Amino acid sequence: MSKVKITLVKSPIDKTKRQKATLTALGFNKMHQTIEHDDTPQIQGMIRVVSHLVEVNKG
Repeated sequence: MSKVKITLVKSPIDKTKRQKATLTALGFNKMHQTIEHDDTPQIQGMIRVVSHLVEVNKG
């Protein structure tokens, strides 16, 4: 299965509770942290919710 690297580039301060929960579920704890996940439909949906806060690199 292919991997996707996700980096948190904008702060979740003043964002909705749902967006903060999604970032926590993805595994983010601090700014500029990079996390690698399998590229599944569930992860793609989570990325879509917080796409304005993260940077995504496939591969």
